[in-house]
Amino acid sequence: MNRGLRKNLTSYGDADFSLFLRSAFVKAMGYSDDALERPIVGISNTFSDYNPCHGNVPDLIEAVKRGVMLAGALPMVFPTMSLHESFAYPTAMYLRNLMAMETEELIRCQPMDSVVLIGGCDKTLPAQIMAAASVNIPAIVLPTGPMVVGHYKGEVLGACTDCRRMWSLFRAGQMAEAEVKQVNAKLAPSVGTCMVMGTASTMACITEALGLCLPMGATIPATHSERRRLAEGTGKRAAEMAMAGHPLPSDVLTDRSIQNASVVMQSIGGSTNGLIHLSAIARRVGHPIDLDEFDRAGRSVPVLVDLKPSGEHYMEHFHQAGGVPRLMKELADLLSTDVPTVAGGTLADSIASAENVPGQDVIRPRSKPLKANGALVVLRGNLAPRGSVIKQSAASVELLQHTGSAVVFDSVEQMMQLLDGPDLDVTPTSVLVLRNAGPKGAPGMPEAGYIPIPKKLARLGVKDMVRISDARMSGTAFGTVVLHIAPEAAAGGPLALVRSGDLIRLDVPARRLDLLVSEGELQARAREMGPRIHPDWDASRGYAKLFLDTVLQADEGCDFDFMVKRAADETPG
Repeated sequence: MNRGLRKNLTSYGDADFSLFLRSAFVKAMGYSDDALERPIVGISNTFSDYNPCHGNVPDLIEAVKRGVMLAGALPMVFPTMSLHESFAYPTAMYLRNLMAMETEELIRCQPMDSVVLIGGCDKTLPAQIMAAASVNIPAIVLPTGPMVVGHYKGEVLGACTDCRRMWSLFRAGQMAEAEVKQVNAKLAPSVGTCMVMGTASTMACITEALGLCLPMGATIPATHSERRRLAEGTGKRAAEMAMAGHPLPSDVLTDRSIQNASVVMQSIGGSTNGLIHLSAIARRVGHPIDLDEFDRAGRSVPVLVDLKPSGEHYMEHFHQAGGVPRLMKELADLLSTDVPTVAGGTLADSIASAENVPGQDVIRPRSKPLKANGALVVLRGNLAPRGSVIKQSAASVELLQHTGSAVVFDSVEQMMQLLDGPDLDVTPTSVLVLRNAGPKGAPGMPEAGYIPIPKKLARLGVKDMVRISDARMSGTAFGTVVLHIAPEAAAGGPLALVRSGDLIRLDVPARRLDLLVSEGELQARAREMGPRIHPDWDASRGYAKLFLDTVLQADEGCDFDFMVKRAADETPG
């Protein structure tokens, strides 16, 4: 097997000449023959001025390189796309699959015997893991880490749960513009990912639960020296993997490790987005997630991590309490602990290393959970025949069983135009409905599912309402919000048939979401609608066309249909 510089030679019809030419050019950068004979560790560089979540990546790269060289291998840094949720138009989710494809091809086409994937912000880690799963060379992930907490007038603040809370106060007229500007400067006090259990933190915890990063990799704050030491250790381990040729992603990403990640996601109060991303990763290795089984597992998995938006604390407190290894110690009987990890041992070894922190109250014992059942619930019914999801741990208990009259918005743009209008026919018991905001409909399934409380209700003190959509919601958000309705309206789902004034029944204990309209009436409405037309965005060429033509629905992870690993008898949904 070819290793190091001899791997993935450019095709000139003469392999010896290909190596000769490659050596000549790389020596222009000052490399010696000794260096070029070493195994190569590729290091992905996702630094960007547009990505504050990755602001520490240059420091991490240097630490990884140090670890690689101390272990006797050659580090080679290469740039990839860098996606930040707040800086990607129209949404980072639209570009996740593009980043996965680009990262896959860069790993595949360049000489490297193992790869270190440095990522953090919401869509970056899933894109990188999807890529590594498809290439299947030794890979290890280094999360960038969460930012530290902010403070304002003695209150601890964190992006972005408190962003939403403070903005809601401003919309309700309870905070002046000058004050909300002051708060704006306090919410994100350092580089790193959001310090609440949003999607970035969820994906970092999932990565550790899958066994794809070193222990404590999910929770060490981005600015701490411990994060740099972890980076050095990651580089050292990547060099060992390059020399040994294993473990491969296919060794680590198994049905049992994916089940472990599902248990951890439920127990941390994880982001609803995490289920989409884990579904995409699982399908890349041929182990698709059964949503009903995921929901059943959630009934026996308590929420143990007391973090916003489900609880009160922040990621640095989770880290100080022992992080993911300490959490998994509480969950050990629900986990397959003999699965391998990139650290070289098993998940049991990671759990054995867990620190016991006396007096900590962030990681609850099983006897005193934050919530008795898991964070995420899968709902079905005539509005969601292929499923939808609600984060019950961040919802209002009194709204988990609710029947209300629909107020329908046909697009994100229409919602923005009408939501705060004084003539909007809405009451606190209404069900706000947003459609045409799914993978195909928006495009890219934006985080628009957290429909703001209409201003006239917010100013009356209304803080939560039932909201349903085929969109996504930030993992940092809270409220009684049903998301990921599949199939989406733009793909012919029944959400397209809802009319304002229809009664909708949400019953989370029964796992149901139903439109209380007769089947005959729904069939008549479907006939009246005629062919569905995609929203007005140019999908006639390029990536937009590829996306529209091939993206899967939310229940299948929103990957492209030609990228997943399928059984011989399985066809796209």
